Amino acid sequence: MIDKRVRSLAEAVEGIKDGSVVLTGGFGGAGSPEALYGALLEQGATDLTIVNNNAGTGRTGLAGLMDAGRVRKIICSYPRSSGSVVFEELYRANKIELELVPQGILSERMRCAAAGLGGFWSPTGVGTRLAEGKEEREIDGRRYILEMPLKGDVALLKGALGDRWGNLTYNKSARNFNPTMAQAAALSIVQVRQIVELGEIDPEHIITPGIFIDRMVEVPA
Repeated sequence: MIDKRVRSLAEAVEGIKDGSVVLTGGFGGAGSPEALYGALLEQGATDLTIVNNNAGTGRTGLAGLMDAGRVRKIICSYPRSSGSVVFEELYRANKIELELVPQGILSERMRCAAAGLGGFWSPTGVGTRLAEGKEEREIDGRRYILEMPLKGDVALLKGALGDRWGNLTYNKSARNFNPTMAQAAALSIVQVRQIVELGEIDPEHIITPGIFIDRMVEVPA
């Protein structure tokens, strides 16, 4: 019987190793797997590379992981957003690495990893520091740089409804990067507001099919 449900947050993050690349959903607070962040903090994995749209806010969630010294590097599009106090403190003290990636490029790099592609050519960043160290070529008279796939060892995600097969829906803009990250990681873990019975989710409403999900834990709103 296919059953992706786990009994606790601790079980959901069990086995995440030191040094893992962790893709984490969220656009600001929307779709951010806050409960899974807390569980990962308790679990103890360290030396992590986090991939996220932002660099955390306040001192909880993603920022809590950074504040505890668990994050070696962050790959994101908006490291300085409202409330990103922990990242700024660590970055100024040279205690965290930053790889700045334009938002569309971030999403496409993960999509390439999910699709098994070897990368893609983009004009974004040509002639800037973002192009340093990257292969460049001219195509039809325009300069492009080669962007490589971005694959995760783990994805921490947030959904709205899920069933035991792992099929997921999302709440409006809380979808954001979550579906792409689910496909781009070797181990995809999701917290959902409610686990429902098979058949309760209209197939036309399923955004992430269960084949891309490995573990699911219910975390009521």
